[in-house]
Amino acid sequence: MSQLTGAQAIVSCLLEEGVTTIFGYPGGAVIDLYDELMNSEKLEHILVRHEQAAVHAADGYARVTGKVGVALLTSGPGATNGVTGIATAYMDSIPVVILTGQVPTPLIGNDAFQEVDIVGITRPCTKHNYLVGSKDELVQTLREAFHVARTGRPGPVLVDLPKNIINGLITYEPPQPIKMDSYQPNTEPHPGQIGKACRMIMEARKPVLYVGGGVILANGHEELAELATKLDIPVTMTLMGLGAFPGNHPLSMGMLGMHGTYTANMAVAKCDLLISVGARFDDRVTGNLESFAPHAKIIHIDIDPTSISKNVHVDVPIVADCKRGLEAMNTWFNNQQDISVAQEKGKHQQWFDKIKTWSDAHPLGYIDDNDSSIKPQYVVEMLDKLTGGDAIITTEVGQHQMWAAQFYKFKLPRHFLTSGGLGTMGYGLPAAIGAKIAMPEKTVIDVAGDGSIQMNIQELATARQYNTAVKIAILNNKYLGMVRQWQELFYDKRYASTGMDVAPDFVELAKAYGAVGLRAKTKDEVVPVIKEALATDNTVVMDFNIIREEGVFPMVPAGKANTEMLLV
Repeated sequence: MSQLTGAQAIVSCLLEEGVTTIFGYPGGAVIDLYDELMNSEKLEHILVRHEQAAVHAADGYARVTGKVGVALLTSGPGATNGVTGIATAYMDSIPVVILTGQVPTPLIGNDAFQEVDIVGITRPCTKHNYLVGSKDELVQTLREAFHVARTGRPGPVLVDLPKNIINGLITYEPPQPIKMDSYQPNTEPHPGQIGKACRMIMEARKPVLYVGGGVILANGHEELAELATKLDIPVTMTLMGLGAFPGNHPLSMGMLGMHGTYTANMAVAKCDLLISVGARFDDRVTGNLESFAPHAKIIHIDIDPTSISKNVHVDVPIVADCKRGLEAMNTWFNNQQDISVAQEKGKHQQWFDKIKTWSDAHPLGYIDDNDSSIKPQYVVEMLDKLTGGDAIITTEVGQHQMWAAQFYKFKLPRHFLTSGGLGTMGYGLPAAIGAKIAMPEKTVIDVAGDGSIQMNIQELATARQYNTAVKIAILNNKYLGMVRQWQELFYDKRYASTGMDVAPDFVELAKAYGAVGLRAKTKDEVVPVIKEALATDNTVVMDFNIIREEGVFPMVPAGKANTEMLLV
C-alpha cells in the first residue's frame, strides 16, 4: 500500500485496467487530473473539440477493440455535453467509463459554479453511476466501474469525481477480485434449455437465425457461423448485428426490419422457428408486433434476462453470454451421434427454394437511370468494392446510414459502427476518430449526410491534430433526408424545415482544417474521388452531390407489418 493523491490513484487505476487512450476536454474541476496525466508516458489523451465527441470517440474505440473506452469531462456543462454520447452508448450496450469532475464535496448542493447533479441526470442512461463521496471509496469505485462496464450486458458507467477527492491523499491498495453481491450476471446457459432449443431446431423445417449486436459484443461470430453452416440455417441481422455473419455468405439474407431486405422480412414472417441471438426485438425490427413471425416458435439467447419476452413472447429462453450459448448448441449437435448433418440440411431444401424465389423476385437494388447523376447506393457499392469490404465503416444517422447498412457487405464483426438504438446525429465522425486511433492500420470511413456531419464537424480539428487519416463520405442531397422522405410519402411533400440549401462548401471547409477536400458531381467522378481519398495519407472529406430526392427502400411504414414493404 502507498500514499497517493487522488489524481495519481486515478491514473494508476486506469493503467491497472489496461487503458492506453483517453478522450476528453479539460476544465477547472479536473485540472489536477490533467496535470497528473502529463506524468504518464503510457496514457495518451486525445483532446476533442466538444465533450459529446469525447464520449462518441471512446464509444468507437470500444466497439472496434472490445475494450472499455474512457472519456474524461469536466463538471457542469462539460458533463452535460457528454450526456448524448452516454445515452448513445447505453442504448447500444457499449462499455465506456466516463469520468466527470465535480465541485468539492462541501459545496455539493449549494449551486456552486459549474455544479450539476450529473449522477441524477444520467441515472436513466447509464448501466450504473457513482458519486465518489470520500477518498476511501475512490479506488474501489473505479475498479467496480470497469468491472460493471465490461461484464454482463455491457454499458456505460459514470464516475463523478469531486475536486477535493482528486486533490486529496489516499491509500492505494493492491487490486482484489471484484465481489458485488447485487451484481452477478449469469454467463453460462442452462443445459436443459440448450437441449430444448436444439431439439426444436431439429424439428423445424423453416428456421431463421435472427442475430443482433450481442453476438458481436460477446465475440461469438465464429460460433454463429459454425451453427448456421452446420445446419444450413439462413441468417438475418439487425442493424447492430451487421458483420456478425458475413454479408456476402450464401446463407446471409442481409438486414431485416423497417429498411431490411424483402427476403429477410418475408422469411421471418413465414418461418416456423426463429432463433434470436443477442437481439432485443426492437420496434424497428419487428414492425407491427401482432404480425411479427406469427407462425414461429421462438428461441432467445441473451445475457440480459430483462430483454427476454419483453416485447415478444419467447418459447425457449436462454439467459447466457451469446458466445457461450452458441458454443453449447454446437457441442450438443456434435455429441448427437444419431444425427446426420446431411439429413438436417436436406430438411431445409424446400425452405431455401422459397427464399430464393423471394430473392429473385425482389433483390436489394435501386433504379439506375443511366445518366450522369449520382445515386447514393452506387457510392456505397463503390466504397465496398474499392476497400474490398475490409474497411471500418462508421455512420451518422439518416438515409446514408441505411444505404451503408444495405449496400456495404460487412464481412467481419466490429467493422460497422453506428448509433442503432438512440439514432444520434453527429456520432460518425468522432466514432471514426476513436476507431482509427484504436486501429491505425485500418481504413476508416465515416459515411455521412450533409445534415448529420455538421453536428460534430469541428472534430475535423481533432482528426488533424492526431494525424488520424479518417475518410468522410458525405452523401449530400441538401436535405435532412430521412425526415424529407417521410414528408414525401406521408405528408404530401410538405417539406417542413428539412431543406438545407445554405450549407458550407465542404471541400473548402476541409481545407480550412488542413484536411483534403474532394467533390464528385457526376457518376463518372465517384470512383476517381474514392481512389484518391483512399490513397491520401490525410483526413479526407468527399462531397458526393447525390440525387436530392432519392429514397431508402424497402421501407415498412410505421405501424405496418414487415410484409407490407414499400419497394423501389
